[in-house]
Amino acid sequence: MTGTRPERRPSEESVEASPTTVPATPPVAGRWRGTRPANVGLPLLGVVIALAFWWLVTSGLGLVHPVSLPPPQDVWDSLTLSRGVLLPALGITTLMTVLGFLISTVAGVLIGMTLAASRRAERMFAPLLVAVNAVPKIALGPLLVVSFGWGEKPILTMVFLLCFFPIVLSTATGLTTTPADLAELARSLNASWWQSFRKVRFPAALPQVFVGLKVAMPLAAIGAVIGEFYSDKPGLGYQILQYNGVGDTATAWAAIVLIAAMSIALYSALSFVERLALPWVRATTAR
Repeated sequence: MTGTRPERRPSEESVEASPTTVPATPPVAGRWRGTRPANVGLPLLGVVIALAFWWLVTSGLGLVHPVSLPPPQDVWDSLTLSRGVLLPALGITTLMTVLGFLISTVAGVLIGMTLAASRRAERMFAPLLVAVNAVPKIALGPLLVVSFGWGEKPILTMVFLLCFFPIVLSTATGLTTTPADLAELARSLNASWWQSFRKVRFPAALPQVFVGLKVAMPLAAIGAVIGEFYSDKPGLGYQILQYNGVGDTATAWAAIVLIAAMSIALYSALSFVERLALPWVRATTAR
């Protein structure tokens, strides 16, 4: 017998199983809105606490002689009076730090890739890299001047010697610890070595690579300052020696404060690049 089919009313189970149409707030945007004040306020609070402690041990309680550690107000006055010398020196030191860091990044990543690609090369050269990293770099300063002369080469070499090892180690570690499920996926798709490296191994190693880069960035600033101790480039390291030699410790400490501020700015810039290059890392972590 034919006839019209009776209209079915959706059951409660089907209604509950149907997808909701209420738009959800994007988690990334909510996270940014929730943490932006903390990203600015907490570092400023840390700076305020450090300055208060500095003032307390110098001016408040007088625990440290002003010749050894001037109070923050004296350092600020010296920075204001000598800004015509210190700010150009800051530009020179920043340039040397960034150039040396970029050279170390390229060389460190390539060396790390070589060690990860060949176990024989790792066994052959890893002890030499450890030995080079263990040499006190400040002892090499006069030798670098003798070998390369005055100018930028000793500074860039010092930066390279100080910060290339963490980059090599993090790159090699990241490339040799590819997650097993990703490696199996590449094999199941019959990917070539280059395809597997470009699509799977290197992207999976990037978080480790950035760990090495963030360790190396402050070391690059240290290397630039040490290199300027033995160079004729009038950077902040050179100015520290000059002002300390004439007993103007307040201005020397002003140069040290500028070095610290430069390191914080460069480290923050590198962290920003990491967030742009690796958006999935922030999205898949609990923080």
